[in-house]
Amino acid sequence: MFMLANEETYSSGQIIFNENSPGDWVYIIISGNVEIYRSIGGKKYILGHLKAGDVFGEMAFLGNTKRTASAVALGETVIAAIDRDTLDDEFNKLSSDFRLILKTLVTRFTDMNSRVSGITARDDQRVKKTLSLTYKDQESFVSAYTSNLGKGGLFIKTPNPLSEGESFILKLKLPGLVEALKINCEVIWVNKDESRADMPVGMGLKFVNMDKNERSLLDRYIGSVLGR
Repeated sequence: MFMLANEETYSSGQIIFNENSPGDWVYIIISGNVEIYRSIGGKKYILGHLKAGDVFGEMAFLGNTKRTASAVALGETVIAAIDRDTLDDEFNKLSSDFRLILKTLVTRFTDMNSRVSGITARDDQRVKKTLSLTYKDQESFVSAYTSNLGKGGLFIKTPNPLSEGESFILKLKLPGLVEALKINCEVIWVNKDESRADMPVGMGLKFVNMDKNERSLLDRYIGSVLGR
């Protein structure tokens, strides 16, 4: 840990930094969790969830650019914030060749991120329909509902979410189909904080290695709801 880092505490839902703000600080999570997201076309796209020990905000510093995403605390979160002067002192100790490599990687990543954002804005639209589903936790089968479905995953509102990283088979019932879709899923983020006004308690899932036929059925359903 840097000796000159400032320790800061954020309450649940508090913004740490916003997209397009100056990238003068790099952060290390001491405790709690942080959500990284982008706003594209007025919609929120979650890029990842970070935990204690993770570093974020480094891309804007290395590239000397504005933030390409926003960060918000999930639950009470304590972070160490390192200012640009301290970072510049450490960065300048590296060889000029290694500094060039790092800056090149950041530029390449930023360019890829912009291209992916354009694709995401077109292809990852969410469907606001209540659909029934079932899955198995450690004890029994659970019947639940989703009201937030996309081509890449869905959200389940539940007071007993599974752990991040856990994989399981989800049975999703689409209107007009006799058989439920059987989809391999992975839990990519969990919210257990009941005080958050913008997010109910539950878990976000991503679809993993979907069967080609079931992918076609899901895409067709989402397309029909979106009117295309």
